[in-house]
Amino acid sequence: MSNFRKYFPIFKQNPKIVYLDSGASAQKPDCVLESMTKFYETTYANIHRGLYEFSEKSTELYDEVRGKVAKFIGAKDPSEIIFTKGTTDAINLLASSYSKLLKKNDEIIVSEIEHHSNLLPWKNLEDVVCAKVKYLPVLDDCELDYDWLEKNISPNVKLVCVSGQSNVLGVKNDIQRIIKIAHSVGAKVLVDGAQLTVHSKLDVSLLDVDFYAFSGHKIYGPTGVGILYGKKELLDVMPPYQLGGDMVESVSLDKVIFKQAPSKFEAGTPPITEVVGLGSAIDFLENIGMEKIEDYSLKLTQYLQSELLKISGVRILSSKKSNAIVSFVVDGVSSFDIGVMLGQKGVCVRVGKHCAEPLHNRFGVDSSIRASVGIYNDENDIDKFIDALKNVLSLLR
Repeated sequence: MSNFRKYFPIFKQNPKIVYLDSGASAQKPDCVLESMTKFYETTYANIHRGLYEFSEKSTELYDEVRGKVAKFIGAKDPSEIIFTKGTTDAINLLASSYSKLLKKNDEIIVSEIEHHSNLLPWKNLEDVVCAKVKYLPVLDDCELDYDWLEKNISPNVKLVCVSGQSNVLGVKNDIQRIIKIAHSVGAKVLVDGAQLTVHSKLDVSLLDVDFYAFSGHKIYGPTGVGILYGKKELLDVMPPYQLGGDMVESVSLDKVIFKQAPSKFEAGTPPITEVVGLGSAIDFLENIGMEKIEDYSLKLTQYLQSELLKISGVRILSSKKSNAIVSFVVDGVSSFDIGVMLGQKGVCVRVGKHCAEPLHNRFGVDSSIRASVGIYNDENDIDKFIDALKNVLSLLR
C-alpha cells in the first residue's frame, strides 16, 4: 500500500518529510491535480446557464460528480447530494435551515466527542430558537454511552448529531445503534463523516441515515468543496440556506419560487473545479478499494500505538479500536514543545485541542499530540516518527 506514495507529487518534492497530519487535511494525488488543471485548460466555464459548448460540458461534468458521490455513499438519488464548501459549511447549512422546522423546547442531542463544527451550530440554536441541547457522554474506554442515549431519548428529541469517527479518539461510533434509538421516537440523525469517509465505506440508504456530511480535502480531494446528503423528503421541506442566483424558478417583486433540492441550497457560482477534483478523488479511492484502505489503515494504526506505548510517560487518549488517528500526551512535557521540535525534524503532526475542547476537558488534558495516517504512510514513517519523538523527549525531559 505504501507504493501509493508515488502518486503524490508533494512527496516527490519533499522525499524526507513524514506527514502524519492527514486527519487535518490529506495530500493530493496526481489524478486530482491533473483533472483540475485539465478542466481549467480545456473546458472551464460557469454551469447551468450557458448555451455554448464549454458551459454545457462543465455542467455535464459537475452533474456527473453529483451522481458519483451519491453512488459512493449509497444515496438513492443524486438530488439528495448538496455541494457545500466543506463539512463545516454543510452542518451550518443544516443547522440554519432545519432550525426553521424546530420550535421552543425541542431537544437536540450532540455527543461529547464532537468537533466544534458539529457542536457550535447546535449550541447556537439554544439562543436562536430556544431548543435545548443535551450531551451524549463518552465513557473512559472512548466509547459513547449508548445506554445513556436509550434512557434520554424521547419524542422531544428532534435531532441526534454525532460523528462517524472521532477526530481525536479515532474510534468509529456505532451509527447503526444510534439511528435505531433515534428513529424509535421519530428523531432524525446527522452523521459527521469528516473523518470516517476516507477510511470506511458507509451506505447511507442501508443504515437509514437522515443527514451525512463530509469534506473533499480529507479524502484526497481539493479544499473548498464538501457534501451534505439529506433524504429527499427532508430536503424538500427545508427552506434555503442562502439566497442568490441559480436557485430560483422565478422572481418577481411580489413572489419568489425556489427550485427543488439540491439547487435551492446551491446559491451562486459553486466550486466547479473543486467538484471535478472531488470526483477524481472518489475514483482514486474506489480504484484502490475502501476495504483495502480500511484494513491497511487499521494495521498501521495498531503498529503506531504499539510503538508509542513503548515510550515511558506516553498516555494514549485513543483506544485499541482507533483507526488512522492516535492522540496522546507525554507526562510532564508540553505537547506544543514536542510538536514544534518534531516539525523542525520534518515530522508533521497536529498539536492542540483539535477543535474538540470539551472532549479534552473530559479526559483532563489541556492539549494533545495527534498523529494521523493516510495511504501514503507506512511503517517506515512510523519508525521515523518514533525515533524523532524519542530524540525530542531526551532534550525536553
